[in-house]
Amino acid sequence: MTTAYRHWEILERSQTGPFMDEDDFLPKHFTPTLKKLIKKYDIKYDPENPCPTDDAMADRIWQAAWELFRDVGYYNTDSHRLIQVTDEEIREALYMAHDQYWVGAGKDAVLWKHRQIEDMDPPFCIMSPDITCDEQYHQSICMAYLKEPLLDGICGPILEKTFGHLIESSGPSEISGCIQHITNQKLAARLLGRPGTFMVAVGTAEHDSGQIAVSDQEWGVQKSDARLVGSLTEFKTADTLLNRSLHYAQYGCFTGNLTGAIYGGWCGGSEGTAVTTVAYSLIGLVIHGAVFNQHFPFHLNYGSNTTRELLWSIAMAGQALARNSRLLHTSNGFANAGPMTEMLFRETAVHAMVSTVTGWHLWEMASTRNKYKNRATPLEARIGMEVGHAVARQGLSRAEVNDISKKLLAKYEDQAADAPIGCEYHECYDVAKAVPTQEHYDMYRRVKDEIADMGIEFPF
Repeated sequence: MTTAYRHWEILERSQTGPFMDEDDFLPKHFTPTLKKLIKKYDIKYDPENPCPTDDAMADRIWQAAWELFRDVGYYNTDSHRLIQVTDEEIREALYMAHDQYWVGAGKDAVLWKHRQIEDMDPPFCIMSPDITCDEQYHQSICMAYLKEPLLDGICGPILEKTFGHLIESSGPSEISGCIQHITNQKLAARLLGRPGTFMVAVGTAEHDSGQIAVSDQEWGVQKSDARLVGSLTEFKTADTLLNRSLHYAQYGCFTGNLTGAIYGGWCGGSEGTAVTTVAYSLIGLVIHGAVFNQHFPFHLNYGSNTTRELLWSIAMAGQALARNSRLLHTSNGFANAGPMTEMLFRETAVHAMVSTVTGWHLWEMASTRNKYKNRATPLEARIGMEVGHAVARQGLSRAEVNDISKKLLAKYEDQAADAPIGCEYHECYDVAKAVPTQEHYDMYRRVKDEIADMGIEFPF
């Protein structure tokens, strides 16, 4: 059961809740409340430990996040109204939330369930390039990811053009691009013998009309797949986003809540980013009826989350959610470096190990800060998922992961601001065969061996 049955109450409040000028919402309402809660609950960032082991602070972060959502509400930029909820409604939503779902279809269906801190069950692995790509490479990239053995779900690359036409939001080209996107992705899965693979689709859609256009059990996004509804930074929504979550619920697919709290923005530092990330999971559940939450907190200046400031936020948010709820949540990696660089492999490995041991599922990997077209490949996602499986199977502790993380951070952290952007997909993959070049594969093996020497026992 999800909280989708509350949609009409939520939609009514989005039009009738307390009025507030948008210019006042963040500086006069959101941030002051967040700062008070950080002080009230004595939440303090520890730069020496990117993967901390403070259970008591995790619980305080949970309580601060609860109160942040309850006291601030959720702002609709179209109506300029606050959607407000009560403690009772949050408790009801958490009680009704399931801790596991079967996703995907047929022989490819996979059980996705809540994880605990230091859980020995491996994380659910969603692989995604999280980048735009040229039309000519789209299906090859989809096939390359679907060839990965640890893939439990896929979110394909984003199209910028369809039939040579630039895709424009809410126009005919967007509908065409979205149909082309899901058609390529479904065909790739069928050709590779994985027709029922769980898909989170479609990233090409910027407008609600694009998502609605591909809801089709025969050829499009099926009810066994998932869709995402995002937030506007921070704690804001709009009618087009509320349209999505209502459509997803009525169509019958799985709803995911997509958020990225910004370190260095209205959230402040690591403490505020952690609290806001946890609060977004409550928002996803109560406002959108989401069955999972995808979080990508990121650095305002770098646009990544693989440096220690963000790793701490991810680790503490994961622990808060794992200890105090049974929700599903994925940790979406954003790296500084690009494909076919050793730095990218190391960044992905650190993000995956810290996320896995603190209760997250994995969503890997947005290379080059999600800024450069065609610059992502399945190999960086592969090393992340292999690390995640290894950490869980070994039963590594947070303290052990903390030590390994610091060793890897020392190898790349000082390059965060000017990281190499690496190569484009077609420069390090055989496009026709959808396999990595030997040079690319050899680099992956070198870094994998380096990580193994640090104590990670890969399953294969």
